[in-house]
Amino acid sequence: MCAARLLVVDDEAINREIIAEYLEDTDYQITMAAGGEEALVRLHADAGFDAVILDRMMPGVDGLAVLRQIQTDAALRRVPVIMQTAAAGHEQVAEGLRLGAYYYLTKPYHRDALLAVVRSAVEMVQRRRALTLAIDEFRGVMGLMVDGRFRVSSPQEARALSAAISSLGADPVSVALGLSELMINGIEHGNLGIGFHEKAQLLAAARWEAEIETRLGLAGNSQKFVEVRIQRELGALHVSIRDQGTGFDWRPYLDLSESRALYPNGRGIAMARHIAFRNLRFVDPGNEVVATLTVAD
Repeated sequence: MCAARLLVVDDEAINREIIAEYLEDTDYQITMAAGGEEALVRLHADAGFDAVILDRMMPGVDGLAVLRQIQTDAALRRVPVIMQTAAAGHEQVAEGLRLGAYYYLTKPYHRDALLAVVRSAVEMVQRRRALTLAIDEFRGVMGLMVDGRFRVSSPQEARALSAAISSLGADPVSVALGLSELMINGIEHGNLGIGFHEKAQLLAAARWEAEIETRLGLAGNSQKFVEVRIQRELGALHVSIRDQGTGFDWRPYLDLSESRALYPNGRGIAMARHIAFRNLRFVDPGNEVVATLTVAD
């Protein structure tokens, strides 16, 4: 797999040097831009960046203006933006989230915080690419299905099933990402009991996948699964995802929140709801969610 490519945008040389130092021992390929105008030139010339680390407050073309340009360009809008700022108040963070900044870093921040959000953003891009390749393999077979019932126990199984189901959708890549987020949420939170803050710590330490494997191997979890039911009707597909946990309060996670903007996780449900599906409905007590997607013609 090729090294991920990052565009770092900051008008202060010392800040660019700090980020370069923080990322020095990683495999990321880093390109620097000394301001918003230079960043836009680089982005329009090369849409192949995997993530953008963007300073919010810059003279001339500031970070929000760059973010708006990214979101209005079809070739760029899927590139995750990590907004770094000294202004982390409610309104400032909320404005950035509304414009499409899924990740926030408040200056000054530690190296681990930067690595955690960069890793999360890059992994999302890599999952999208992998799912794009996998979806084509399922198109013919899944098109024959009317109703179906499946069980998944691991993130790998969840991603494979998500790719298969999404091959029926009008926007398959977004659907695949949304379904995989919901299934993995059921596995990690519902079945294995990994909470929001614990996952943030695991991601920061690059131990999330290892912890999943460890817990899946425990006697009390080895037989647990997430059940996925599919019902097809004219122009739509209803996908029910039910885990074996006790449920949770899903309401705070339906939208992107400034209270979670500084964490590397907590965006999956909101992303699924707004980007992937026609409708998303949770069933009390919260261990079942029903996603409705438009079926491709």
